[in-house]
This record gives sequence, structure tokens and C-alpha cells, in this order.
Amino acid sequence: MAWYAYCITEKQAFPELDRHRKPVPMERVAGIQGNQVFLYPASDLAVIVSEHSPTDNLNQRAAMDHARVIADCFKTSTVLPFRFGTVFADDESLRRSIRSNQRQFVTNIERLRGKAEMHLKVTLDDCCRDQIRRYMPEVAAVGREYLSNLRESATLQRERQTKARAISVQMHRMFAPLAEEISCKRTEAGKMLLDIAHLIDHKGVERYQNKYSSASQLMKDCQMQLSGPWPPYHFVHQLTRAGHSHGHAVSA
Repeated sequence: MAWYAYCITEKQAFPELDRHRKPVPMERVAGIQGNQVFLYPASDLAVIVSEHSPTDNLNQRAAMDHARVIADCFKTSTVLPFRFGTVFADDESLRRSIRSNQRQFVTNIERLRGKAEMHLKVTLDDCCRDQIRRYMPEVAAVGREYLSNLRESATLQRERQTKARAISVQMHRMFAPLAEEISCKRTEAGKMLLDIAHLIDHKGVERYQNKYSSASQLMKDCQMQLSGPWPPYHFVHQLTRAGHSHGHAVSA
């Protein structure tokens, strides 16, 4: 039987596993395609799974169900989320994967216990968009003009990176997270979007939200959006490969 995997958690968080060595149904929790969700015991760990059929449609609705199951488990225990689409071909491949990576899983659970992820989206004007377009070397350009435009474009690219870095540093100082993951991209509307994940103590969520309110007032040239607390999706190391073509590592 194939298993669809949602996340790894601590066995001790679910007392019903003390009396069982086989998968135990989780009451009132439905997974992808409405399938029953199970607690699959594996030494000191438990893997949250549901039965999987090749006909199961792993579409956008399934992705939402995947996240919902992880969020439900996160309410009561530390979780290490699997990437959407992780499938183990059978019991043996599931047990083998957990067994071979158990030390890393336990270490990550210890590291992330009591922690949560907050997600910030910071949108600001792209200070150099028009100038970079102006100085982008044309294919037909040659010689001194080409080199001059190339230098100007590179200078403006560095200016853009410097501005994004300055904002991210300012965010770090304001929120003082335990860890962070940041990406920056340009939007079609000519803006720069900083996507920031902060790892914080779960008990500090209210304090973090208050800091966000203050930051929103101070950062007049930015638009900010906050969501969370979430399971620590961005802070779980890639540790294992699943045993099916759909399989992915635990999310990083």
C-alpha cells in the first residue's frame, strides 16, 4: 500500500500510539481526496499519512488539504512538514526512510520545538527599473557605447540589490527573529517584492504582531503584509527522498 505523507511529529504527542504499533486513525481529520489520515508510528516519531492511489489528483485543492492537515497537527505538536506530493511506495520504503534519517529528524524537532514561522511580504518601488531598461545593451550596440551601457546597467543592478538588502536588514533589526529566509523578485507592476520568513518563539507571536503594527507605521515607502503563525516550512532541512516518482524531500 502506498502512503501519502504530510509531516513528521513526535510520537509522545499522541498518547493513543502508546498502545499500538500499527497506523492509528486520526479522528475528525480528513486528508487529500477526503482520505482518512493516520498516525504511523516509527520508533520515537510519528508520520502523518493517508492511503494513496495513483488516481488521486494532486491538484491545487490537494495542496490546500496538504497544508490544512499539517496546520491541524501543528496546533498540538512540533511538525516537520513534507513537501506537497511526497508519496512512499509501501510500508518498507516509509520505515526505511524514517529509520535512515531518524537522528536528523529528532535533532530538527528539538531545534524547532516551540517555534513558529511568520511570513512577511514587503513591496516597494523598484528604484532602478526604468534606468536599467535604458542602459540595457542592445544586440546591435558595439564598442564604447556597449561597454558604457553595460557598466551603467551593472551599477544600477547593484543599487537595486543594495536597497533590497537595506530593507531586509531593517526588518531584521525590528523583528529580531531566531532565523530568517529572504527572497527578492521584481513584479509585473514594476515593484520589488521581499518575501521574508521569520522563525520565532511561538509564545512571542503577539509581541511579533505588535512589532509589525509599529513597522507598518514607520515604513511609509513600503507596503507590508503579515501572515502566520505557520508550521516552520522554511526552516526544515532537506533530509530524505520519498520512494515514489512523486516524492520530494522534507521541505526546506
